[in-house]
Amino acid sequence: MNKYESISSEMRQRIINRQYPIDQPIPDEISLAKEFGCSRMTMKRALDLLVVEGLLYRKRGHGTFIVQSAINKNKVNVASDKSLGLSNLLKDENITSKVIKFEVQFPNEEVAMHLAIDEKTPVYYIIRLRLVDGEPYVMEKTYMPTTLIPGIKDEVLQGSVYKYIKEDLGLTMAGSHRIIRACKSDSLDQEHLECLSDDPILEVEHIGFLNNGVPFEYSFSRHRYDKFEVTTVNPIR
Repeated sequence: MNKYESISSEMRQRIINRQYPIDQPIPDEISLAKEFGCSRMTMKRALDLLVVEGLLYRKRGHGTFIVQSAINKNKVNVASDKSLGLSNLLKDENITSKVIKFEVQFPNEEVAMHLAIDEKTPVYYIIRLRLVDGEPYVMEKTYMPTTLIPGIKDEVLQGSVYKYIKEDLGLTMAGSHRIIRACKSDSLDQEHLECLSDDPILEVEHIGFLNNGVPFEYSFSRHRYDKFEVTTVNPIR
């Protein structure tokens, strides 16, 4: 783990544990850099991660503040950068995976278009249930080109796929495009997310891009309505 990542993890824990007053700015970057024994640039990078996650927001001329709604540990903000992955958004929780389906297939026209490939390029088709402390949180339906993301196997799916892409394949994920919509639960949701037939589902359609602009993932994340929320921060300047 890089220095800024370990600092970010410690700051995240402090925020969750309410170590800082909710109605006042957290200590400034210079003070925190001195406390952690790092450069101001490293400190800024650590706090940037928490801004992206929706835990902090910056108010020009006033400092950096905690997003009050974000300290609810029972929900995850689906508006946070999905390239972080659930394992990073809930670092201090016990996250496990159940693979429902894993196969290689040829994509249909829509999937091929979103991944910028032709219909003869094979893709992984993965349906994976993500559990937090044994409780179902989200079901992911994912397509990835096998030529771009080689070596996916069951052991990878049991952990963090994004960590595998970053650390084992040495690829850099740079951004994403997301559409968030409300849906009715289907039979698969009711079976694996343990929701009722009249429960709503929050679906995030997601296209992830590498730093060279090439799409590496097209997915649909189906979220239990009581475990996720949408939070955006737009400070007045």
